[in-house]
Formats: sequence, C-alpha cells, structure tokens
Amino acid sequence: MSRFVIGIDTGGTYTDAVLMDAQRHSVLATAKALTSKGDLAIGVGQALGSVLKAAGEQFDRQAIVMVSLSTTLATNALIEGHGSPVTAVLIGFDDGMVERTKITSSVSDSSIIRIAGGHDYNGHELEALDRQSLVAALQQVPERVAAFSVASIYSVRNPAHERAAADVIAQHTDKPVSLSCELADALDGPRRALTATLNARILSLISSLETAVRDTLDRLGVDAPIMMVKGDGSLARSETVAATPIQTILSGPAASVIGAHYLAGLDDFIISDIGGTTTDVAVVKKGWPRLTEQGSDVGGHRTMIRAIDMRTIGLGGDSHVEFDPSGKVVLHSKRVLPMALLGELWPGLCTQLEIALGQSQGMLGATCYLLLPEGQKGLADSADLDPHEMQLLQKLAPNKPVLYRDLVHNATDRARVPRLIEKGLLRMSGFTPSDAAHILGRQAQWNATASLLAAELLGRASGRVSGENTQADLEQMARDTLTVVARRSTHLLVECLSGTKLAEDDPLLQAVMQQQGELQDLQVSLRPGIAVVAVGGPAAVVYPEVGETLGIKPLIPTHSEVANAVGAAVGMSKARTRVEISRNGKGGYVVHGAQQPMACDSATAALQLASETARAQVRAQLSSYLLSGDINSSDDEIQLDVERIDVPNMGEETSLVAATVSAELASRL
Repeated sequence: MSRFVIGIDTGGTYTDAVLMDAQRHSVLATAKALTSKGDLAIGVGQALGSVLKAAGEQFDRQAIVMVSLSTTLATNALIEGHGSPVTAVLIGFDDGMVERTKITSSVSDSSIIRIAGGHDYNGHELEALDRQSLVAALQQVPERVAAFSVASIYSVRNPAHERAAADVIAQHTDKPVSLSCELADALDGPRRALTATLNARILSLISSLETAVRDTLDRLGVDAPIMMVKGDGSLARSETVAATPIQTILSGPAASVIGAHYLAGLDDFIISDIGGTTTDVAVVKKGWPRLTEQGSDVGGHRTMIRAIDMRTIGLGGDSHVEFDPSGKVVLHSKRVLPMALLGELWPGLCTQLEIALGQSQGMLGATCYLLLPEGQKGLADSADLDPHEMQLLQKLAPNKPVLYRDLVHNATDRARVPRLIEKGLLRMSGFTPSDAAHILGRQAQWNATASLLAAELLGRASGRVSGENTQADLEQMARDTLTVVARRSTHLLVECLSGTKLAEDDPLLQAVMQQQGELQDLQVSLRPGIAVVAVGGPAAVVYPEVGETLGIKPLIPTHSEVANAVGAAVGMSKARTRVEISRNGKGGYVVHGAQQPMACDSATAALQLASETARAQVRAQLSSYLLSGDINSSDDEIQLDVERIDVPNMGEETSLVAATVSAELASRL
C-alpha cells in the first residue's frame, strides 16, 4: 500500500507545501501560498489545499501517514518580543545570579519569585525547598500570567527541587510549567533560567499553530499525525515539541538544509537559502549541518538550545531597493511588500501608479503604500499599543492600501510605523529584487506591470530613466539591482567559506566581485573548495551570477524553491543526552543524569553506570519523538562519546577527576 508524507514550511513570505511518496522518495506535488502573518492557519490551509488539489481527485488522502511542519513562529516571537506573560520561579539564586538571568529586562511582561532551596555541584541538597513561600507567592501572581518557568541551582546535577516546585504550581494553578533541567544540561543556572522562561513565554503560540494545522487537516479529510522540525534539523511529534517550543528556534532554516541535502544528493557542501526576507548560509559535512554547541542566539537572547550553526542576513526577494540621487542602487535589509505582489492583491494599483507618472512631483513616495496584513483579526491581542497607534491602524481597512504620505503626517507617526511593522500589524510596499526579476521576465507569478510602473517612477525621480529609451533604462535598473543582490550573496558565501570577516570595500574582494581578474600585478580569483547549493524562491534568479563571479556552477536542484518543505518531509528524528561524572571528595564518584545522583565506589563503575544511563535516556528521548514510539536499533547504533578529565601520570582507576558521557541516536520515520 502506498504511503505519502506532506511537508509544510511557514516562511516570512510564503508557506510552502510538498506531497511526497514515502516509499519511492519522490516529490509528487508542490504548492505555495502567501504566509498570512495575522493568522498562520490561512496560509497553511491554502498551501495544503493547493498541494492536495495538485495531486488530483483520485488521490487517496487516507494514505497520508504524516504531516511535518517547520515554522518560524518561535524564532519570530523571540525576535519581535511576542508571547504570553510569565512568572519565573528561581530556587536558591542569589542577587547576582538573578541579575545575570536578565529575565525581567529581556522578557517583557515577566516577573520573578525567589525561594530557598537548591543543590551543590555534586547534587547534594544545600537547603530545603521552601514550599510554603512558593505557595504564598503563587497566591499573589496576577491572573494574566499564562505560564511558569522553574530553575534551581545545579538542577542538572539533581532536578528534585525543580520537579517538586512544578508539583506545587500544578496543585495551585492550572498553568503550564517549563523546567530548566528538561531544556538544557549545562551548569549555567542564569542561562538555563532564561531559556526556560523564554520557552514558557511561547508555549501557547506553538500549541495554537498545531491546533490550526490539525483543524485544517480535519477539514481537508486528512487523518495523519503531525511532526515538527526542531532547530537542529531533526523531527519530533508535535505534542512533544508543544511542551518545549523553544526547540523550534531556526526550525525553518534547518529544514532547508535537510531538504538541500536530499535534493542535491551531496554530503559535503555549503547551502545558501535565499527567501523573501533573509539569506541563510550553513556548511554541511557528512550529510548533517554543524550545530551551535554554545547555544543559539535569537533576538539577542543567548539560549541553551542546540540549533543549526547558520549565518543569516537580511537579504531576500523582498528586500527594499531604493535609488540614490545619483541613480546608484541602495539595498536595505528591511523587508517590504513587492510592488508586483501588491498589484496582484490590489488591481487598482497600476491605475494609481499611472496617475502618479502623469504628475511632476511626489514620484518617490508614489510606490510606498501601507496596508493591513492578510488574516489580521483585529487589535485585541495588542494591548501594549498606545491610543495613537490604535488610531493609526484603525484608519486602514482590509484589502485597501493607503499611500504612506496620505496616512503619516508628523514625526511621531513616522516613528510609530516601524514599530507597527515590526509587530506584524502593518505592512509597507516598495520596490524589491522580486520586482527587478519580474521586469526581466525571470519571475512571472505576480503583476509585472506594477513592477515596471514602480521602476519608472523611481527611475524618473533619480534620473535613471530619461524618457528616450525607457524600456532599456528600466531593464538596466533591474539588472543593476540583481547584481547588487548577487554581490551581497557572494560576499556572504566567501566569509562563511573562509571563516573571515571581510569589509565590503576590501580591494581583493572587490576585484573578485567585479571579475577584474587582477589587482595591479596580482592575479585574483576565489573558488569554493566544496559544492555550492542554492535553494529558495529567488535562487534561480540570483545564483547564476554568483557562480560566474566565483568561477563555478552552483547546484540549484529541482524543487529548490520548496527545499524547506521537502526537508520537513524527509527528515529523521534524532535524540542526544549527556550524563556527567564528578568526584564526591571521599574517594568515590557521583553520576548525574537521573532523577537523583547515583554514587559509585570506583571510576570503572561510574563510567559503566553513566554509559548505561546515557543509553537508556537517549532511547527514552527518541521514543518520545517518534510516531510509533518503537525504536528498532541496537546499542551498537548509539553513538557514545566519553570526555575525561584526568590527573596526569596516574592509573586510569585513580586519575579520573570528572567525565561527560554523551549519547546520540537517530531513526528514520
């Protein structure tokens, strides 16, 4: 019987979907829908519906065995400061540790409860857990608090107090709890506390997305379990991820890497994923991306979550393009709505642009419109808006763009617009690389006439369009725009391949970019030592020129425009755990990794117990990720690594000071 898998990725511009034959490992159908930031379920539903329609009426939807989802929701929420009010319970933290958590300064709408308790380095109780103070503090917590986080000092050596505090919270509230010991295995208490608090803050967001996807599947007649892509590129059941949503940091870029590996058929390469908003670059070795062992940094928050080691810049098909008074292309990192897309969504745009061309003034501002995002449900969930921001938004109606200059009349409103855009409550249009591609016929999914008219307005205002040969001038503007994008992309690739930060005006780099071939008496060229794989919607538009600059032919695989959704569909589940060994000061050892520390008399016994514990824990973790829960693998398939710290010139049995036993196990679905 045939078995099929659906992969979905919600990106900044598009929500992509693919239908794959799980047995033949082939792509059967693909679809794209505009991401509806106001309500992600709209874009997900449209993409799902389109990919099922493309499969044909005879397709058996009951044969779909899995729907896998990668999402930017957690990443964007942390960057943009969204999420629910939370209270952090800190156990045994002194004043300095509390300050180092940066919870109240980093997480808006958060508060802290401090109580006595905690353990020492070896997992021995320092002070009894003050349950009474916790109960009293819980009675003062405002009703608006939606979740709790709990962190105790050295809880990775003994999690007893964190788990006991969670039990107390469950007895006195109906709110979910995030424990730091379940999210990280490093000793740094303040960072563990911040990680747990950020996780608690976004619990409801991932749950809401899962519910929206489930409702959409039910409506479309698909009865299949939902998996989610984590930030390290592996898959886990959605109900497991829903409890630890912070693990989906960089989920979308990680899915792109996995998809690129599958589509390109290479194990060692550098991937560049250029989308509407960003370009993400990562190095892949032996079929898996490098991971950040020090923890991912998102929105200035250094978490303890291992995620893909990726370089990201604001460069994509939706990047805002302007032309300075001399006509030079100025490429901004901020994202705007392409004129071609605005013309597709609003048929009246071209008429308005033609009217603006007939006027002698105001041409620069004629391409800048403000509008509400698709799916915006209203302002009820934006309690932090001031009255003036509310008034500004209330002047806009769905599907009715308004010129920026007709809506914004003073400096105060000019300052409010970027804030509203950052919060996802407002969108602004402008000329983009996607418009340039439409002018040159390299893209055709939207309204190319709107791109041409917008370019002519900008060209006349900057002197790039003279009127004698308008079409040629417009095409040159478009080519210059895409060349700037290609050079920025080349710069990023060179930096990532070399591991070196390079100034844009570096003479050697400029000689390469401009394909001069020499700098005075020096022959200059750069060539990647590994394959370059480019994916994402604009890849086919931008990367041929990147390849020419570097003297290579980049690989742009079939279905590269939906590589992220392919990665969501073909990924594997992977679990990793760590067990530590420390000396107890009495000639023996303590193994940390279970509910309670375990004492051993010898180094040999401690290493054996730590290895057995690591194997058992990694199996249990992987079982929670898999759909069936069954693990068909032997101990030989568990990758076990032991890192020892020894006193020199002593025997193995007496030299051991400390050790870390790590276990990793993967499974295809």
